Amino acid sequence: MKIRFLGHSCFLIISDTGTRIITDPYHTGEEFTLTEIKESADIVTVSHEHPDHNNIEAVQGNPQVVKGSDKVNGIEITAINSYHDDVEGKERGGNLIFTFKVDGITLCHLGDLGHQLNEDQLSYLGEVDILLIPVGGGFTIDAAGAEKVCEDIGAKVIIPMHYKTAGLPFLADIGDFLRGKKNITLSSDSMVEFTRNNLPERPQIIVLKPELLTD
Repeated sequence: MKIRFLGHSCFLIISDTGTRIITDPYHTGEEFTLTEIKESADIVTVSHEHPDHNNIEAVQGNPQVVKGSDKVNGIEITAINSYHDDVEGKERGGNLIFTFKVDGITLCHLGDLGHQLNEDQLSYLGEVDILLIPVGGGFTIDAAGAEKVCEDIGAKVIIPMHYKTAGLPFLADIGDFLRGKKNITLSSDSMVEFTRNNLPERPQIIVLKPELLTD
């Protein structure tokens, strides 16, 4: 499995057989100035209907849009209901957590999670190998909240998303989440590749370089 961090909460996941999944494609705008997405995909997932997460029109290749549990091209996708805030959606609505079973690896994309997970949600998640988690606060869990979620899920690999970068000035810096932690890899690349056999034994944080940053 290859994982490319395009930017914000948008990733391109490529299976060993070539199936391409894009998560939460974004619209660009005055305060959101990442480069436009021009990738093709077979599958697109949307965690919630906000413009920085639902630009399915930007994705090329006539993909199947998934907004719930499904099985596409042999990839089992599970959607778990959650909220975009910590008051059961009263402020910012609902949010879907997606898990993908790809090449024997379970990957979880938390979308714009805004609260701690309850026992039922953690039970539905089950064992997670790779966790894509928002850490920038403001509209989602913040650094401290993300740390607790990571502990509860217990993934082998943690890849932060939804934090302050060029083109995204309104979120907290990723340093808040990384401060005091061990086993951190600061990658100069936007892509990382895993097989079932090369997953780390201890939890590892991998910070990928967003590929579609503006200058």
